[in-house]
Amino acid sequence: MANEKNTQTLGSLRESLTGIETFYVVDYQGLTAGQLTKLRQDIRAKGGQLIVAKNTLINLALQNGGRDFTDALKGPSALVLAQDDPAGVAKTLSDAARGNDRGIPAMKGGLVEGQRVDVRVIERLASLGSKQSLQGEFVGVLSAHLSNFVGILEAYREKLGGATEAA
Repeated sequence: MANEKNTQTLGSLRESLTGIETFYVVDYQGLTAGQLTKLRQDIRAKGGQLIVAKNTLINLALQNGGRDFTDALKGPSALVLAQDDPAGVAKTLSDAARGNDRGIPAMKGGLVEGQRVDVRVIERLASLGSKQSLQGEFVGVLSAHLSNFVGILEAYREKLGGATEAA
């Protein structure tokens, strides 16, 4: 018969993973309690969640959704869910790893928008910046092009207006 605490944890993990299309598997061993608490807060600020559980339970919860991460779940592992801003959560993890001399938390793998990815893809995603900053850059590019377009239309209107006045 299964341990009641493990059964509850598994149920909670499955519930947390419902509707999640992006998550990362990380090695957190070596972080102090204070560093882990700060990391949780930083991840939560980006719309994510850090879950520490036994690898067996994480694996069972992931396999329930048809996802196999057996190879990544070696040694102490945590699951970092990214609901709103996958790039922002990846950047938070990357910044935390750069913030200490041991590079912890270390990425092991992940799932980004339903596709399994390796560590290199997650690192590239982390270098992009947050979703909000990317949206801001996109709006800036669009407004610059629209401004140029309006300038061209005004110049064309003046050219036509000048030609009709002379006629």
